[in-house]
Amino acid sequence: MLWPSSIALAHELVARGKSLAGVRILELGAGTGLPGIVAATFGARVLQTDRLDVALDLCRRNAERNHVAIEHRVADWTDWSLDERYDLILGADVLYAERLHSFLRHIFETNLEPGGRLLMADPFRARSLPLLEALEANGWKISLSKWTVGESGNGVPIGVYQLTAP
Repeated sequence: MLWPSSIALAHELVARGKSLAGVRILELGAGTGLPGIVAATFGARVLQTDRLDVALDLCRRNAERNHVAIEHRVADWTDWSLDERYDLILGADVLYAERLHSFLRHIFETNLEPGGRLLMADPFRARSLPLLEALEANGWKISLSKWTVGESGNGVPIGVYQLTAP
């Protein structure tokens, strides 16, 4: 399924376009892979991760169909072992479970290059806010872009939060 948050994040990446060339990107919970494919189209070097092999297989096929080179790895947030650093970390609809927030925060702090950014797309879920508020309280800078995904009048409002570490 292509989630509205993934579509909004893809639109945000299109808006940033040429600034993505050469940027090292980590995509969390890649699903169908749309945001990473968009970023790779603009010349970013993308690693897509998901905990499900079937999702990464779909990502691979979608990348091939779109003629972009993307690296893929199975990775579980609760048993994270990647230590590479990235200029940009992407996540579409990944803030949904408060029980996972500490694991996501660990990934952000471990894998974000100094001076790097996070782009997290979320449909304004109340349970997503505690992580964003905790990061902001610890000096992270947060800005918000608002997108509406879907037909006029029936669209889903999505926030794309840009976070930079202190």
